[in-house]
Amino acid sequence: MRYPLYEGEWETVDMHFTLCGERGSLGCVIDGDTIMIANRKIRITGYNAPELKGECAEEIVLAKQASSALRDWLNDGPFLMSDGSDPPFDQYGRELRELKRGDAMLSDEILDQGLAQESGWGFERGGWCG
Repeated sequence: MRYPLYEGEWETVDMHFTLCGERGSLGCVIDGDTIMIANRKIRITGYNAPELKGECAEEIVLAKQASSALRDWLNDGPFLMSDGSDPPFDQYGRELRELKRGDAMLSDEILDQGLAQESGWGFERGGWCG
């Protein structure tokens, strides 16, 4: 496990997710590390995914793959989201959450697929372009 597990209250989420812009769900994937649930914007912690408005074609392709992989993971069944009803927020007003299913952390799966970079102290962002 690359990222320390949160040890507080976990919220169960059991709903269908689409990519944002598609219809048919109260939950959608904005990009490879950000989702919406109704009017709540949630930044998933533990990894940094490439940006859909990337600096090069390679980053954009990887960002689309990361977004699809996140959607697929979310739709695999119920999962847990850290921090219960009192999450921390980032400077953009997004809830900061860890996601897991059983003992498996979402961040580990996305990182293992090579669709994101580790985040936290000592990790540089970017570098997606050849």
